[in-house]
Amino acid sequence: MTFSPLRPLTAVSRNLALSIALACAPALASAQADSAPAPATASAAEQVVAVSELSSIPAPTVPAKAWLTLDVNSGQIVGANNPDQQVEPASLTKLMSAYVVFEAIKAGRLSLDQEVTVSEKAWRTEGSRMFINVNSRVSVDELLQGLIVQSGNDATVALAEAVAGSEAAFVALMNEEAQRQGLANTHYTNSPGLPDPQHMTTVRDLATLAANLVADFPEFLHYYSQKEFTYNKIKQPNRNRLLWADPTVDGLKTGHTSSAGYCLVSTALRDGRRVVSVLVGADSDAARTEASLKLLNWSYQNFDTIKLFDQGQPAVQARVWEGEAETVDLGQTTPIWITVPRGKGPEVKPIARYTQPLIAPLAKGSEVGTVSLSLDGKVLREEPLAVMNDVAQAGFFGRMYDKIRLMLQ
Repeated sequence: MTFSPLRPLTAVSRNLALSIALACAPALASAQADSAPAPATASAAEQVVAVSELSSIPAPTVPAKAWLTLDVNSGQIVGANNPDQQVEPASLTKLMSAYVVFEAIKAGRLSLDQEVTVSEKAWRTEGSRMFINVNSRVSVDELLQGLIVQSGNDATVALAEAVAGSEAAFVALMNEEAQRQGLANTHYTNSPGLPDPQHMTTVRDLATLAANLVADFPEFLHYYSQKEFTYNKIKQPNRNRLLWADPTVDGLKTGHTSSAGYCLVSTALRDGRRVVSVLVGADSDAARTEASLKLLNWSYQNFDTIKLFDQGQPAVQARVWEGEAETVDLGQTTPIWITVPRGKGPEVKPIARYTQPLIAPLAKGSEVGTVSLSLDGKVLREEPLAVMNDVAQAGFFGRMYDKIRLMLQ
């Protein structure tokens, strides 16, 4: 699965949209659609807001260039400051490097026990190091620990060459993956995160990448909670100090250069709810650690994430024309979660917009609209509405009868 927080998932032409607004989620499943067309105003997707905008609890003071917290269960941004300001990612780049390596392993192009010959280019890579030796053979498993735990630039380049043949080819894969994930403001020029004017990202893109990494590769998440790794008789601790400060924190990655400042993408899992915090441009290691923990605690303590629609539960029942059935359920095949200020769950108002009229035949899974989840008149998120069961086309006389009825409306 791939996340893209606060970006519209599906849009329906306003001229073919039909809106229904209900006071609470449970009533929506059995509601019929209003016959009036949707008003010609800005679409719900354009009005999506961060959850914190509807809360009276202020965000903590964060001494950083930019920050963002994301609830992974719902895919919503809880709060942010300068989410789309382009920044230097430093070693946070290694989140994408690891993602591409994990993909290669999952696809069978690489294996954890496979040994990689260290090139002179990898050995000479400047910055933080795993201390691998040129022409030595190192397993992919060890190199991943060097990349993730020790933040070794040499290990990163060695893995890049193992996956793609050269670092340049690997960077091309990184940029392709960034495009696939919708990281619109991200561009890579190297695999470890060395400073370069064209090597940029945003905290929004970093949060999306972090959420996708956790969701797509849970089998590799243990590397990010590993507190130390010894290679070549040199023991190095994980630079993420939150691993010692909070037992619910299980990742993800630190970064630092003199120009980028101190950066940290952290994540915690509490009672089944995962939150990602992204912070860039702090003045010190202590500052990024303290501020990141404050952001995680603020996100957990002041906001709830609730299941609004369970798997297979319809969001709305819609009228069908020229079909063997007169109605069809519209919804999603996966549960819909929503993050709201604490205690505000019962006040969420779903608003469904779907193509009207719905003409059979309809195929299960085909998307015909969207459902927007609103609180206090502001849209928190939007999800596609899909047909939940097939509706076959009616016979000739049934179709003609409905055509006449539509003409008379």
